[in-house]
Amino acid sequence: MESYLATGHFDLVTPDGIIAEIIDRTEDKMTALITIDQISPAFVGFGLDQSHIQFNIKSTLAQLGINGVGEEYLFDPKNCRVQVRVSFTPIDLLGKKLLPLLEVGCFVGKLFAADPYRRVRQPDYLLRMFGRYDRDGLPLLSLGGHHGSKELQLKKMDGQTIAFLALKKGVVEFDKGIETFLPTLATALKFPKFNTRELLSLHQTWKEGSSRNLTKHRMLLVRTPPLHIRTAFARVAQELLPNGVFHTTANVLQPDTKASGDVYELYGDSEEEITQIPLEFYTLEPHREHVFFSDRDQLQSSLDDSKAIFKCFETFSTKDSFRSAIFIVKGEQMLKLKPNDWIKRKAHLTRFPGHYNPERQAKSVQEYIEKQPSYPFLKAIENGLITSQGVLFSQYFPSPLMKKMLLGDLVQSSLKGIYFHKPSQAHGEYFSHEDRSMLIDLAKFAIPVFWADQTCGKVLTFALKTDKDTGMFVPIEKVDTFIQSTVFGVYGSSLIQLVFEEELEKILAGLIELKQQGNHPLLNPKTPLSLITGGGPGVMEVGNRVARKLGILSCANIVDFSGVEQEQNPYIDAKMTYRIDKLVERQGEFNLDFPIFLVGGFGTDFEFALEQVRRKVGIGIPSPVLLLGPPEYWRDKITPHFKRNLKADTIAGSEWVSNCFYCVQEASAALSIYKKYFTGTLPIGKDAPIAPDGFIIA
Repeated sequence: MESYLATGHFDLVTPDGIIAEIIDRTEDKMTALITIDQISPAFVGFGLDQSHIQFNIKSTLAQLGINGVGEEYLFDPKNCRVQVRVSFTPIDLLGKKLLPLLEVGCFVGKLFAADPYRRVRQPDYLLRMFGRYDRDGLPLLSLGGHHGSKELQLKKMDGQTIAFLALKKGVVEFDKGIETFLPTLATALKFPKFNTRELLSLHQTWKEGSSRNLTKHRMLLVRTPPLHIRTAFARVAQELLPNGVFHTTANVLQPDTKASGDVYELYGDSEEEITQIPLEFYTLEPHREHVFFSDRDQLQSSLDDSKAIFKCFETFSTKDSFRSAIFIVKGEQMLKLKPNDWIKRKAHLTRFPGHYNPERQAKSVQEYIEKQPSYPFLKAIENGLITSQGVLFSQYFPSPLMKKMLLGDLVQSSLKGIYFHKPSQAHGEYFSHEDRSMLIDLAKFAIPVFWADQTCGKVLTFALKTDKDTGMFVPIEKVDTFIQSTVFGVYGSSLIQLVFEEELEKILAGLIELKQQGNHPLLNPKTPLSLITGGGPGVMEVGNRVARKLGILSCANIVDFSGVEQEQNPYIDAKMTYRIDKLVERQGEFNLDFPIFLVGGFGTDFEFALEQVRRKVGIGIPSPVLLLGPPEYWRDKITPHFKRNLKADTIAGSEWVSNCFYCVQEASAALSIYKKYFTGTLPIGKDAPIAPDGFIIA
């Protein structure tokens, strides 16, 4: 899997090959053994029938009148090597003068794998690229200008797409100095990074209006308007050229063709003037096609299928010591995912030196980042080796240390979703503070995150609550409900069940009825309801069970109490998870519009104090808090503290907070309070009377 990310070569071509041995040479022909080394293991030709393999001679040699045809291929995939027996033939007098100068050590051409499976069959595949640009602002496909769609005719012929490129009126010819330049050019061919085509152009002139007719033993060099091809290989369709007209084996246009008035080398004998060049096309590797996510219909439909997503996660390594990731750009890739497609890494977080040693800290962090399984994909996007948009599947939620790469311009524009199986390798399904911070950043940068959650058997997506830097993982179809909802919450003991369950159900059912006639911003027919608990057993389970029964979005902020006192209840639709060291932070992120307290212990006391503080400091408009249960219980729990604070004068100016808390025993009393609040007749807030007991008995 990593091999294709580490190479600059496309998988349908090899690097240039070198003349290793000259087997035979005459005035009219030279047979040589060409060796091609350092071929990408992803080269398609290693597994292709040799009838689809073509030796592609360097354009420099073809323009100078030499053609080269591969006659025999010896593949060595283990050593990423190929040996090719090639026959070189001069077409014209210039070619005959160059042929004796070719020596052992000259780089003369490469292989092209014309994989029939990769042939472009539908014109729409190319048509959608018109008017689109790469990251450098260059057209993905055009002829005769940045858009150029009118200059490029695409037709479907015999089950494949053919483009007909109009030729310019004129021909390319060499000046008289080219013959004395041939020895220098032959020497330059021994240096593979040397651009010999640029040298060649120094001796070429454009003959405007010259005839484009072929004669025997003469190379005809023609040219098209400026051409861009970034999304496919193109090859001259020999069978569609006029009778008697042939193109050299320098007939492949690579996907790095930019604003090139490509020279085409024709020979043969024909009375018909050449007016156009027919091209057939072959697709690139999916990750290098420059394809937009919006064009991947099959991928999008597969991602809409939760079973397909869970099936993908069944294919990664199950070894605990490994982390796995894969970048998916195509529906077929997703549906045929195999264990070997995933990149696997061992990456255990160690203690970093800290800011006291910034150099070691930076080095350690970078080393840890490079050990992440998602790193090769993100780096390949940055380096331009991945140009198609896609989604990242990761066994675990990516480390927060990957944030700088995930939010970089190039990655952010290419990454259309992150799918993960578990939040943490060390902490199971519980997110760290840094994880939640990164989730918020990803949401703000429009990178959706999805959790294939085994606990509920659903794919959940992270949704950020409007105007609040908190969010939850929510069923995809419930995202709008979560974002727009008015939030009620239930606080209470994890040890007690069935306390006031009937009354709680009546309260929530009554709210559903009230909202049908309401016109308050928080309670009206268009605003959905959600309910949040701590997600555990006891009263929390009661709250989630009642919410689900009534069709209210059932949510939970779940903290890792494993091994302490509680487990998650089974009635949760949406959730956020917290590690135990962030218990206080979790309480601060409930952000309830309307809390409801039932019988509870230490945790409930803390939550009650937090709701008091929220109203004191002005987080939101004062709203009623229900205390469900007998007055004696709440008087014993609340009144002594309230009166002690009054006596100590420690809540001066904030005594009014007491009028936000209402003790109710029946649903009718609770609904009466809500009705008054939503109609603006409930005395509440700084200008309302103080409750002597710290709460009001309804």
